[in-house]
Parts: sequence; structure tokens; C-alpha cells
Amino acid sequence: MADEPTPGEQQQQVQLMLDESQMKTSFANAYRIHTTAEEVVLDYGFNMANPNPQGGGQQLLFKVTDRIILSYPNVKRLAMSLQQLVRQYEQRMGEIPTNPGQPKAAGPR
Repeated sequence: MADEPTPGEQQQQVQLMLDESQMKTSFANAYRIHTTAEEVVLDYGFNMANPNPQGGGQQLLFKVTDRIILSYPNVKRLAMSLQQLVRQYEQRMGEIPTNPGQPKAAGPR
């Protein structure tokens, strides 16, 4: 293959440098996903109770705070990384509930 170094050829190392000067940290407990043929759009934010103006109880408001647009190859790499991270966490800490606070479904009776 053309990408493989020939014998005796030194493989060049690349050093990754991080610039975190423009970084911001946000909390998210909710997300929304949009897709196109070329990209995946991830909206992050948080759910909050919103009093219903018509007096019919409460509404749940999804407040979007951040949007990230990724190419499909990057989405796949991110999904693989997150899968590995969750697997390692659950091996150490136990299964992560996906609906905390909701009772687990009872088995067949």
C-alpha cells in the first residue's frame, strides 16, 4: 500500500496540541438529533418544567444551549468511543439506567 512506510523509512510522528482558550462548558440533560445526507446535527440543552399558561398543568421545555454539526465518519468514531466508555464504566460501576426514577418493568406473571 502507498500509505505504509517502506523498510528503512522513518514514520513521522505528529504531536497533537490542544487550544482550550475558546472552550466553554455546558450542562446538558437532553439532546435532539437532525440529519442530512452529509451531516448529523446534535442539539444539546436541558429539560425544564414550564408552567402552562392555560392552567392545564405543566409543560416540559427543552432549552437548546449548544449545537454541534458532525460528518458521518466523525459521528461513527464518536459513537465507537462513547460505546467503549460506557462499557468500561458499566464494568466498574454496574448498569447505567436510561430512565432514572422510573420503575423497572416487571417480568412475566
